[in-house]
Amino acid sequence: MSLFDFFTHEIAIDLGTANTLIIYKDQVVVDEPSIVAIDRSTNKVIAVGNKALQMHEKTHDSINTIRPLKDGVIADFEAAERMLQGMIDLLYTKKQWIKPSYKMVICIPSGITEVEKRAVFESAERARAKECYLIHEPMAAALGIGIDVEEPIGNMIIDIGGGTTEIAVIALMGIVCDQSIRVAGDDFTRDIINYIKRQYNVLIGERTAENIKIEAGSALPELDNPPEDYAVNGRDLMTGTPKQITINYAEVAKCLDKSITKLEEAVMRALETTPPELASDIYKTGIYLTGGGALLRGLDKRISHKTKLMVHIADDPLRAVVKGTGIALKNPAKYPFLMSKIPG
Repeated sequence: MSLFDFFTHEIAIDLGTANTLIIYKDQVVVDEPSIVAIDRSTNKVIAVGNKALQMHEKTHDSINTIRPLKDGVIADFEAAERMLQGMIDLLYTKKQWIKPSYKMVICIPSGITEVEKRAVFESAERARAKECYLIHEPMAAALGIGIDVEEPIGNMIIDIGGGTTEIAVIALMGIVCDQSIRVAGDDFTRDIINYIKRQYNVLIGERTAENIKIEAGSALPELDNPPEDYAVNGRDLMTGTPKQITINYAEVAKCLDKSITKLEEAVMRALETTPPELASDIYKTGIYLTGGGALLRGLDKRISHKTKLMVHIADDPLRAVVKGTGIALKNPAKYPFLMSKIPG
């Protein structure tokens, strides 16, 4: 090993719309919201991750909080670069006097364009990447939940993230057919905000809507073990004063129905384009749900009812993608589906 290799650290990154996770030395050491806070006057980064999220929608004119990724891809290149660097700095508890370079594997949506790939590569380069590989999210999720992607057996993965839902049929180390739709967790959050505004004349923020989704979210209007009603604080649009209302899971299911229907339609489209031998395998193996959206109550039953197939929720759906990215990081030469060429 050369001295240069000694200062090259290996990291796997799930650069998500909602959250960024980083694996270093086989451990998930960073699990933070994908957001950065910047001082407008000095243009310096004040905070990234959870600290920046605490400021979100509560800032004054001197501070700007930015979510650099939208619909699974980089929307603000400069902010994404600075957020990524800030996240990488969280790996170290002590100040690094010698800045290391990095060998990175970063996961991306399967429907990403060449321009969007370039943005990820360039952000990685500016964050001192010596080597950078990209992996599609469904493939990373399959590796992360323990599926043997080398086998000639078809498996369907549905990864529901913050900005995109990735649906793919995987066999023989490749994606045979896929659907990438920009309907996911952020759309569920917006649906909740719009419903409460329309139904109760109360305005709430993204963080409050996210909490509603976690505490009282449902894909079905009837559940065997329903969550308790959830108290929501917001601003009354009629009087302008703070107001509290109570919402139940059936209301949340109602307001999410259109977005979940779009997700179901994408699943059906993917099944319709699946070769018959792989469809036969999927009938036996079922469908695997990963990503934060997999935690929405009743979603597995709703998809199962629509497709007439078994639906399995991954043991750790939030970290399935980054775990798979970490597996690919250990031996990139083994996985021909990794993309490593930086576009000229």
